[in-house]
Amino acid sequence: MKTRRDFIKMSAVAGTAIAGATVATSSLARLPDPVTQTSPDTASPIKTDENSNYNPVVTLNGWTLPFRMNGEYKEFHLVAEPVVRELGPGMTANLWGYNGQSPGPTIEVVEGDKIRIFLTNKLPEHTSIHWHGQRLPNGMDGVAGLNQVAVHPGKTFVYEFEAKRPGTFMYHPHADEMTQMAMGMMGFWVTHPKNEHPWISAVDRDYCILLNAFDIVPGSETPNIMTMLDFNLWAWNSRIFPGIAPLVARKNDRVRVRVGNLTMTNHPIHVHGIEFEVTGTDGGPTRPESRWKEVTTDIAVGQMRQIEFLADEEGDWAMHCHKSHHSMNAMGHDVPTMIGVDHRGITEKIRKLVPDYMVMGERGMADMTEMTMPLPDNTLPMMTGDGPYGSVEMGGMFSMLKVRADLAPDDYSDPGWYKHPEGHQAYEYNGELPELSKQLTPGNSLMAPKSQLASAHFKAVKPTLHKG
Repeated sequence: MKTRRDFIKMSAVAGTAIAGATVATSSLARLPDPVTQTSPDTASPIKTDENSNYNPVVTLNGWTLPFRMNGEYKEFHLVAEPVVRELGPGMTANLWGYNGQSPGPTIEVVEGDKIRIFLTNKLPEHTSIHWHGQRLPNGMDGVAGLNQVAVHPGKTFVYEFEAKRPGTFMYHPHADEMTQMAMGMMGFWVTHPKNEHPWISAVDRDYCILLNAFDIVPGSETPNIMTMLDFNLWAWNSRIFPGIAPLVARKNDRVRVRVGNLTMTNHPIHVHGIEFEVTGTDGGPTRPESRWKEVTTDIAVGQMRQIEFLADEEGDWAMHCHKSHHSMNAMGHDVPTMIGVDHRGITEKIRKLVPDYMVMGERGMADMTEMTMPLPDNTLPMMTGDGPYGSVEMGGMFSMLKVRADLAPDDYSDPGWYKHPEGHQAYEYNGELPELSKQLTPGNSLMAPKSQLASAHFKAVKPTLHKG
């Protein structure tokens, strides 16, 4: 892999500027070398003189694409190609993406920059790129057949426009969109303000998360591109928990999180432990007087939202989509609900024929985290991820905001698990318990907690009206 530093050294400023909207043959001869990244780790931001007036973004489990200056243009090179993405430890997927990854690298520029992007197509079919949310010339909008000829395999096309307004944007194909987006072709774009903006605050940390989803049958590696709604893997930047990196902040840092949604449904993103404000939408920064405190914001299909908060409470705070099935990994949605069904008699009979048969879902789905039943190859458990006190019982769109007082300003590494001060953690009550007869009705004994199934209290408890 070429590093960003190597790329910058290699990409010296060209002697002749390229003017206007056309690209001369001589400039094409100086096509920037593509930079490739395949690691699923989160790359740290690179501080340069060029970005000294803003804090560069950090893409969770991703990276920012380096550029070279060619006259007055910032030049980038994107390569559309098949990629292999590690969705989580032990599971990979055959996807399509850019420069070795899905999503592609984040493009980061400054308001007023003149941008030139080379797109080389190494896919087995034609493609294009739409610059989602950007103000640009119509012929640069990237809709194949409408604004341009499609980019066929082996061809390189050039897009040129000015970054006219600051904000959070995305890029994705507008050619065979159903296939190419289902296969993971998308990326993030951030335009920073050139000067101080009355509605855009300086932040200490700036994160990017692109919401995407896949339907990958357990044991396989290639997404089902025909799925419209019933996806089984809900991802942030093509990663699923426990493969999603934490968002790290120093206590009292001001944090911005930019979220774009390129799935087929909305996602209510919820952050524990803090209140945030929505400071930006698809249209740009929001007016300060229009903001209010929230802990959850719903992000519809094709929308971008940026939220900001003060990380003033230490701890490991959950951050996730609040649609419960979106914080799980591959699951069969057609499996019947077995809660309260007595399996005991039938289980013994089935095990005579199928020795490894296991009861699932009799008292809820949490039992699945304890099962030792083998999984198909290249599949992760539905509810997984261990914390310091046991299974977190989550998957999919789940991560953590880790706030620490002793973190260095530029440190984005995982600080490990939080050590709770004395008196700051829930604990078991060991005092006198009330009589069960005043608390429980007979109900269905199969719904009783495991530890109490054998208790005589559940065999002959009479309903009691407890008058207070």
